[in-house]
Amino acid sequence: MRKPVGERRPRQAARTLVLSPEGEVFLFRSDNSEVGVHWNAPGGGIEPGESPVEGALRELHEETGWTDLRPGPLVCTWEHDFTWHGTPVRQHEHIFLTHGPRREPENVAEVHRADGILGWRWWTPDELAAPDADPTWPPNLSTLLAGLRAAAPGPIEPVHLGHVPNTAPAVGN
Repeated sequence: MRKPVGERRPRQAARTLVLSPEGEVFLFRSDNSEVGVHWNAPGGGIEPGESPVEGALRELHEETGWTDLRPGPLVCTWEHDFTWHGTPVRQHEHIFLTHGPRREPENVAEVHRADGILGWRWWTPDELAAPDADPTWPPNLSTLLAGLRAAAPGPIEPVHLGHVPNTAPAVGN
């Protein structure tokens, strides 16, 4: 049975923001028909029986090959709509923070192809905050990270960003 137009399947996901000692954040480049090119942290759907932390850990290992990092404190949660492998979803994400060395992903080319990851890079705070920077998931990632840096070394109070509607990419430009 097909879902009515506009109805989206709920999907749980978890991501891990990896910060380098220099304050850069590691992000993947993706493309989506509803939002266009954007950057997001390693992560993805939570499998049945997994907690958000377990899902974030599994995804971090699968997408980066880094087995020495663990998701730390919860930074935020948010919801957004997009189409995942042809299925419209409303994704509820848990985003965790960890710190690690600045390095390249290891032995993950096949996973990246399967997940549609187009590339990766380390972003400085200034690059992420630039007015001409590509969009990020969540859209206010630069502001969120600036708040974390300002609060360090104190405890992190996770925020719920609510449902953040997509801004459709410009067509024909």
